[in-house]
Amino acid sequence: MPSPTVLFSSAAFFARPLAETCRLAAESGFEGIEVMVTKDPSSQDPVVIAETARAHGLRVGALHAPSLLITRKVWGTDPVGKIRRAVEVAHAAEIPLVVTHPPYRWQATYRRWLRDGLPDLEDAAGVTVAVENMFPLVVGGRGLTFHADQDLDALNGVHHLALDTSHAAVAKHDPLAVRRRFAERLRHVHLSDNAGKGRDSHLPPGEGVIDLDPLLDDLGAGGYEGAVTLEVDLRRHMTDESRLLEVMREMRERVEHRLSARAAGS
Repeated sequence: MPSPTVLFSSAAFFARPLAETCRLAAESGFEGIEVMVTKDPSSQDPVVIAETARAHGLRVGALHAPSLLITRKVWGTDPVGKIRRAVEVAHAAEIPLVVTHPPYRWQATYRRWLRDGLPDLEDAAGVTVAVENMFPLVVGGRGLTFHADQDLDALNGVHHLALDTSHAAVAKHDPLAVRRRFAERLRHVHLSDNAGKGRDSHLPPGEGVIDLDPLLDDLGAGGYEGAVTLEVDLRRHMTDESRLLEVMREMRERVEHRLSARAAGS
């Protein structure tokens, strides 16, 4: 059984050109990337995305819609419009999957559309849209559930899901338990570690408190057919490119080895 593909997310180099992400990903041995849509025009243009990745011998396995607060005005403010635009770009660039964030609690129309309208868009474009698990924001010691609540109930009825391990840790969820709850709806994984301090830290695997091996074992042996994207914060290594590349290689090799070992033994 083939092991899941490991991608590198351009979110690590949010302020850098897409070509820089592709160069570093290729030099550290990745075969593919996930592109985070930002204010950078090169992250929004399907021709540029495809040509830039191809020039570095990479494929683009996923496109992350501009769902973050810092990209809230990219492609407008309507979440449905953002997804439609992301799907258009993904289709044109032959990217199979779009990742997006779940509705805020007050976005009832968006929530209904994910359940009732999104499947038709996916079918028409041939692009899968996976919605991430999120976490409560703690303010003054009180957890405020802007997105999906801690029981993940707000994702009930969503057809395709993406598991973010750092988000799961902040919400005090075991990533393997979330993977099993998502079951056949799981289409994508954002893999990172977490510092365990109640914040979304996105550390490289092995640098935090999450035991990721049981999840990787399950993904490798359990017939999971999606990709695993390393979506990590590498800002502290940005001034030392040799160390940056070393960290990227180490985490790719660590994850690929665990996935392939379990796939071979299944």
